[in-house]
Amino acid sequence: MKKKARDFAINAHKGQQYGNHPYVLHLDAVAHLLQPFGETAVVLGYLHDVLEDTPVSLTQVEQEFGPLIANRLTLLTDEQGANRKERKRKTYEKLSRLPQDMDGVLAVKVADRLANVRASLDDGNVKLLKMYL
Repeated sequence: MKKKARDFAINAHKGQQYGNHPYVLHLDAVAHLLQPFGETAVVLGYLHDVLEDTPVSLTQVEQEFGPLIANRLTLLTDEQGANRKERKRKTYEKLSRLPQDMDGVLAVKVADRLANVRASLDDGNVKLLKMYL
């Protein structure tokens, strides 16, 4: 299922860039960090941005990957808000209430942030680095 998730995410993010790089660079970085947490975490790592950043719907995700992945992906997706700060605050409040058996979801959020920080450092993008820190 990891390959299917990678292919699905690459197709969904087609044409998008991650800084000056193809978006798959970010997806692979997140998925690599999640290897120790198992297949579900890796699948979520590949899919973590599809609901926010692409035309992919929750229904499509559920049809392709089932209700467990779809449900967990909704937990990773930012809440609605007037600005980034409000969206993140609402999302982190939601994540703080997750039961312990959903630690894999939190691992995806942390892996995403770590991949963003590393990429900002590698690219010398001080503005993004300040935002992620």
